[in-house]
Amino acid sequence: MGGILELFDSDSSFALPAKMDVDAAHRLKGTLLRHRNQPLSIDASDVQQMSTLCLQVLLSAQKSWRREGNGFVVRNPSPAFRDSVALLGAETLLP
Repeated sequence: MGGILELFDSDSSFALPAKMDVDAAHRLKGTLLRHRNQPLSIDASDVQQMSTLCLQVLLSAQKSWRREGNGFVVRNPSPAFRDSVALLGAETLLP
């Protein structure tokens, strides 16, 4: 199973897996909650499929991180990630 957790490094950056489905959304939420109060850098270059639930988790995290004054950036968005974001009007996730 391509897990989000294993991809964290000491700089609080991680890469999203290719398939961001409901299962990935649950893993993502848990991982994000464990890394609150830290700046985050999320690499979205491998994303091939993005569920609405995953986008909602990312949008909620972005809002929380900004409210708390922490950095939150999604970098290297794949075309599929960009398309999903545009479809749902969630362009605030794009660099």
